[in-house]
Amino acid sequence: MGRLAGLCDGRGRVEVHIVDVSGHSAESVPVLIVGGSLVGLSTSVFLGRLGIEHMLVERHAATSTHPRGRGNNLRTMEIYRTAGLEPRIREAASVLAGNDGILQVDTLTGEQRRWIIGDISGGVDISRVSSSDWCLCSQNDLEPVLLSQARRQGAAVRFGTEMVSFAQDGEGVRAEMVHRDTGETYTVNADFLVAADGPRSPVRRRLGIGQSGPGELFHNVSVTFRSKGLKQHVGDKRFVVCYTTAPEGEAALLPVDNEERWVIHVPWYTDRGEVLEDFTDERLAAHIRAAVGVTDLDVEITGRAPWHASKRVADSYGEGRVFLAGDSAHEMPPTGAFGSNTGIQDAHNLAWKLAAVLRGWAGLPLLDSYERERRPVALATGTRACVQAADEQHPGFSPGAGRNDDPADLMTVALCYRYASNAVVGAPPDQPIVPDSFQLGGEPGSRAPHMWVMTDRGRISTLDLYERSFVLLAGSGGQKWRTAVEKASENLGVPVQAYLVGTGPDHDLAPERDADWAELHGTAEDGAVLVRPDGFVAWRADAAMPDADRVLTNVLQSVLCRD
Repeated sequence: MGRLAGLCDGRGRVEVHIVDVSGHSAESVPVLIVGGSLVGLSTSVFLGRLGIEHMLVERHAATSTHPRGRGNNLRTMEIYRTAGLEPRIREAASVLAGNDGILQVDTLTGEQRRWIIGDISGGVDISRVSSSDWCLCSQNDLEPVLLSQARRQGAAVRFGTEMVSFAQDGEGVRAEMVHRDTGETYTVNADFLVAADGPRSPVRRRLGIGQSGPGELFHNVSVTFRSKGLKQHVGDKRFVVCYTTAPEGEAALLPVDNEERWVIHVPWYTDRGEVLEDFTDERLAAHIRAAVGVTDLDVEITGRAPWHASKRVADSYGEGRVFLAGDSAHEMPPTGAFGSNTGIQDAHNLAWKLAAVLRGWAGLPLLDSYERERRPVALATGTRACVQAADEQHPGFSPGAGRNDDPADLMTVALCYRYASNAVVGAPPDQPIVPDSFQLGGEPGSRAPHMWVMTDRGRISTLDLYERSFVLLAGSGGQKWRTAVEKASENLGVPVQAYLVGTGPDHDLAPERDADWAELHGTAEDGAVLVRPDGFVAWRADAAMPDADRVLTNVLQSVLCRD
């Protein structure tokens, strides 16, 4: 490592560069992100929103061109909404806005059909539990939105650049880069490195971190194709995915634009000796026609990409100042769209913690809570993804491979997972990571409840408040809580915003009629709820406290892992 030739200015920025002991200059950033797909770009957006300077490098020349990873669940869309991205993402996804449900048929034109899932929300009134809704936005459409936002926020994003080696010590990470077109090499020094470099993560391998789980579960070939005639056979069945079970046409069919662009996942049986070269245009066209049930359907194959569904979780989410996120940390079947959502939520969890440490709000041990919180979520979610693959009878998947019965539905897995770590006070240590039924009651370690409120800015969700600081909500008697927040914030030098919920002149948030904020958050009217910047409940007070400023100071010290 080099020696630090300047100090952090308190906003996550290094005022001068790091100088190598040899005297040669090197670029420096607080955070280096390796990998520019969904998770890496999301990490960049979240850090940029928090004012943390960083660099992102991606070995490929551009964002993804293949329509995959399309399902963005409610929690992910809540996060993107808070980051100001939801309108642009929904615009990019507008052609699939009316698609819902998972259909199973023998052939698309056949007589046998059933809705495996008719309504992804499971009948829940989403407006009562979330500020957002599910969104089908394929990776090739979502990544450009994220990239544009990252650059707009000032991120140094470098495509066509590969990290070829790195080393770390107790003060930072030194990475060697190469520009793949020119061969130019240079050094980047960073306080922290986030590896979002995919399932075969070179960073994970170099750290010597192993993986646990059954490994590969099944193999498919993802095929993009055009067909103008297919639309008439789909009719008004605006599904998210349609599984076809006819032996000669077993597949998963997905619309790209509901008009003439489609994707089909065809099973690839490697155990029978099949190789990728066996999937010729002629074979794939015949497979598609068999799946639809129309022998003369017009089919133009436009692309194919192999993929391998696996269930693996890294034994550790990092080492020292290097952290794994997304597929480098966990792999799971694509059913339920859990993989990309879990990765994006990894990034959101890690970003505020890195910002807190870089700004001096938190001690380094706060970063240990990243693995303690996110790894159990990946284990539970991966199990649920396997259950979903079995329920949907995904082509090529054997139900016995990695399946473990799990009653939680999609909504529960998306919104109700819980944390128990050193960054939460009062979370039951033996609580299930994902409850059996839909539960959002403001418990410490859970995602804070959504509630529509009126402010001087208009109607917002309480979830919109959680991003750049800790937030304390209180009701009647709230002035005492506001005073406690001011004192605790001053004592620790940590920003905390207090909002009083009610209809009086001193209140900041007016709940909609018949809404009871205290009941929704599981406390009393004179109690309070402290919410972390990532929207998870850090601590809850069941009633007013005479020494609230001391208690709140101690809670923040504990959550932020300060001595």
